[in-house]
Amino acid sequence: MVSAQSSNLVQTHSLLMMKSFLIWTFTLAVCLLVVGFPLVVLMATIGCLLSIVLQSVMPANAVLVVAGGLVMLNVMAVLIAAGVLTAKGIHPKQVKWLSWLHGEAEKTQTTVYAACPLTCEINQ
Repeated sequence: MVSAQSSNLVQTHSLLMMKSFLIWTFTLAVCLLVVGFPLVVLMATIGCLLSIVLQSVMPANAVLVVAGGLVMLNVMAVLIAAGVLTAKGIHPKQVKWLSWLHGEAEKTQTTVYAACPLTCEINQ
């Protein structure tokens, strides 16, 4: 009985870790694509220059090697960052700025109209 319960807990914990890892992977990939656009432009510029330099050494596939290296670098960075965040036990629901990820509406301030300080206090 105890062995079955501990096995169930281990299985549940591993499923939660896998879910957290996949959510972190998705979130970091989206953030890299959307927010990291200047970084992508910088990497493309460096990649173009690097493929021009490598063109003299390996003329047939310099662009393929550089493009594959940049894509692999981005994928590995996302996977390593997701693994580190999952290993530290940080769940995406604990991060304040990820409220868009789990459908929570941000708390908005109530509207205060310009005339309200003049008219709201009037009692008739």
